[in-house]
Amino acid sequence: MRARFAAPGAAVARLPSSATTYRWVQLWHWPLRMMHWVAALAIVVLFWTGLYLGRPYFMGAVSGSFVVQYARLIHFIAAGALVATAVVRFYWLFVGDKYERWRALLPVQKKDWKNLWMMIRFYLFIHPEQAPKYLGHNPLQQLSYTLTYVVTAAMALTGFLLYAQSNPSGRMMWSIGWMIPILGGNQIVRLVHHILPWYYPMFVIMHIYLATRNDSLERTGTISSIVSGGRFIPVGEHHVDD
Repeated sequence: MRARFAAPGAAVARLPSSATTYRWVQLWHWPLRMMHWVAALAIVVLFWTGLYLGRPYFMGAVSGSFVVQYARLIHFIAAGALVATAVVRFYWLFVGDKYERWRALLPVQKKDWKNLWMMIRFYLFIHPEQAPKYLGHNPLQQLSYTLTYVVTAAMALTGFLLYAQSNPSGRMMWSIGWMIPILGGNQIVRLVHHILPWYYPMFVIMHIYLATRNDSLERTGTISSIVSGGRFIPVGEHHVDD
């Protein structure tokens, strides 16, 4: 079967029925793509340095001085990078295209909840042919990404609260320290900050698996789209969010 690709914005020529014509759809602009990869790297660094800070030398003794201090410094730099990506993502919820705005991040419509169940069945290989097609995030992805943002926000908050305690009379402690007793005290804040990171390995494994699965089985170009910003789709193919 022949395939012809149409450049973005170009007119699509009529072809015989034996050919497939594709059109380019822009999904993710470069700030969002950059945010994705910076956040992914920051989370990996935060997870491993956090393990070390939680229990220094858990991988064995190390030589040299100030190892923990260097780990703390790297941890704080990665945290700052992650917060910066959160600022970009929040801004893009209101200025991005229809695949990047807040409505594409939450299943706010009635049809989304129906399609959510159909997408769960699709990933469980139950009548996959009945699953609706999405260009951007399907409802199951919307919920998982929103949950990831909530977990990340909780991690950032508890992390800043722990950091603020290094200077009890400092500006940070004065501005957010009042939240510590509301959350149950220092031990609860520390416990939450040590438990929530284990969400990320589970999310990353499922995220990579499902993205690879979609690319290999459905030929959706999910992985390449977060690099190129979009993907080619057959002309005339229906998508819920198109």
